[in-house]
Amino acid sequence: MYDFSRRGLLYVAAGSTAAVALAACSSGAPPTSTSTSSASGSASANRQISQDAYDTVIKGGPVADGSVVSASSWATKIKSQGYLKSGGTTTGAIFSLKDPTTGRIAGFDIGIADLLAHYITGGTDVSKLTQISQTSVDTRETMLQNNTVDIVVATYSITTARAQKIAFAGPYYSSGDSIQVKSDNTTIKSVTDLAGKKLVTESNSTAITALQKFVPGNTPTLFADNDSCVAAVEQGRADAYILDEAILLGNAVKATDLKVVGTPFTTDPYGVGVNKSDPAVKAFVNTFLQKIFDSGDWLKLWKATVGVYVEAVPTPPALGSVAGS
Repeated sequence: MYDFSRRGLLYVAAGSTAAVALAACSSGAPPTSTSTSSASGSASANRQISQDAYDTVIKGGPVADGSVVSASSWATKIKSQGYLKSGGTTTGAIFSLKDPTTGRIAGFDIGIADLLAHYITGGTDVSKLTQISQTSVDTRETMLQNNTVDIVVATYSITTARAQKIAFAGPYYSSGDSIQVKSDNTTIKSVTDLAGKKLVTESNSTAITALQKFVPGNTPTLFADNDSCVAAVEQGRADAYILDEAILLGNAVKATDLKVVGTPFTTDPYGVGVNKSDPAVKAFVNTFLQKIFDSGDWLKLWKATVGVYVEAVPTPPALGSVAGS
């Protein structure tokens, strides 16, 4: 069982630098549940991801016809090696976190990679479908260009600058600035409820500009780090904390008295990075993504990971809807 508690989330307590590395990795992963209520109170602390439930989602995903795989030299290579090599992380709460006891990794990002590996290889041992290589902001493009990995799935924000070096399939997920409140708060449900409220965010964050646009006239109090913003909400000095959803989700996992409400009100699309030299690879991954969008497997994965902590159920983003994808 994955315990998304302080043990697995020390990076959040370390402050905003580590948190920003998780959230979008831009310049700027609980039991499987069909519930769309946000995490709150003791329920948040007790929620864990069932490895059996996660594995069921992956094994239930689509499997490509042999002719589809054989028509792609890239997919044929992956099927021959028996697993997918993915650049990513093992320390990203909700998106890709390793259980130190079992060594298993679960989350939304690793789930996308596992579903793709299952689609190509047909393998049913989920623990062997994907081989993760730790990547960072400085190494992702190089690892793809050198074919050290087959893909990168790491809350990898699609940007036109990055798309000059590698190609992005997707987007497969849309994040952005979201709202964190105390678990007993019933008055704030979306950005339209923020007018006249006491707001906080991090200094130099993109949320400052977003609030100027969506909540004009309401100037947030700025703090230097994530922990200070969390404390302000917990202590009642602020009504809501605005920042990238991925960071706020991590806070909701760690703190039993916080929840994330609504859906992001800005857009930060995540893509699957692939080598740019063969356009057929991007097309292959996009075909896979559309299949899991249409089959409902994307939503099953979302509910098993991110959806445990977010109220509103999303729809998959439109492929190719972002410049650079």
